[in-house]
Amino acid sequence: MSQLQPTLVNDDALLTPHLAPVAGGGIRRRLAVPGWLRLLLSTPKGRVGVFIVFGMVAVGLAAPLIVAGSKGVDFSLIDARQAPSWHHPFGTTDQGSDVFAQVVWGARRSLALGAAAGAIATVIATVLGVFAAYAGGIVDDVLSLITNVFFVIPTIPLLIDVTAFLHTRGALTMTLVIALTLWAFEARVLRGQALSLRNRDFVLAAKVAGESTWRIVFGELLPNMISRIAAAFVLVFYIAILVDAGLEFLGLGDMSKASWGVALYWATVNSSMLQGEWWAFVFPGLAIGITVLGLTLILAGIDEVSNPRLRTIRAPRRRFRKVVARAQESP
Repeated sequence: MSQLQPTLVNDDALLTPHLAPVAGGGIRRRLAVPGWLRLLLSTPKGRVGVFIVFGMVAVGLAAPLIVAGSKGVDFSLIDARQAPSWHHPFGTTDQGSDVFAQVVWGARRSLALGAAAGAIATVIATVLGVFAAYAGGIVDDVLSLITNVFFVIPTIPLLIDVTAFLHTRGALTMTLVIALTLWAFEARVLRGQALSLRNRDFVLAAKVAGESTWRIVFGELLPNMISRIAAAFVLVFYIAILVDAGLEFLGLGDMSKASWGVALYWATVNSSMLQGEWWAFVFPGLAIGITVLGLTLILAGIDEVSNPRLRTIRAPRRRFRKVVARAQESP
């Protein structure tokens, strides 16, 4: 009977399988995708929402290439009141403006305004809400009072007063007013979540270790609230789009710039629907509706990812089906 001979393995041979994907002198690397985006894309709602929103953002960024030589505010009486056609996919208005150009250029302004308002409101709500919950005492009382004051301030009447006083209706004014009136609701929500986290073991351990307040807030509390903060941004984002479109629909925006709300305003002023020119109203409205739908699906996807019950509800069913199928196949 032959004896087993020990085999010596060279260290270079252990590395050989790892070098198999090498091609062209370089190591093939997978595309790095952020962890939060992978989690969001793991849900059907999140995938559809990200596809819609990123598509709208791509349309807005590529507006100079898609609609070359037009910014949606050009007038041509020769092309006035034309139905959707190959030359004008979304038709034209009474003044001859191309509705397709209005929608494409409007995506850039409306999305930029909504994203800026959402970012400002989320930063204010996060800092004040979390710091109030962690500090407690008189600091919490004062910040809660400020939050309640801003919570009851109506956005539209305030914008009307601001635009009348400043005699300006630019995007910066609308962004600041919308952000400063929408942060209070999310601040209360984030404060409630921070209150449930401040007595956890990891926070108490950081206190015992002598960590500073800012280190505990930004290093311990905020990383455990990322999903809620992201949801707050998305929520304020689509509310800001709706508020901006509503104010411009009432004629309180900058009529010299193309946006979805301005397109709806001119469609209403020109009585487009009464004259049978439905395209002047339908396509800008669809752009707003589709964008809000995408943001709502992203919000639902974030909720599904951050909630363990929603995330794992389908897994047992799939495993149960596999077990049943194997049991039926076995004799």
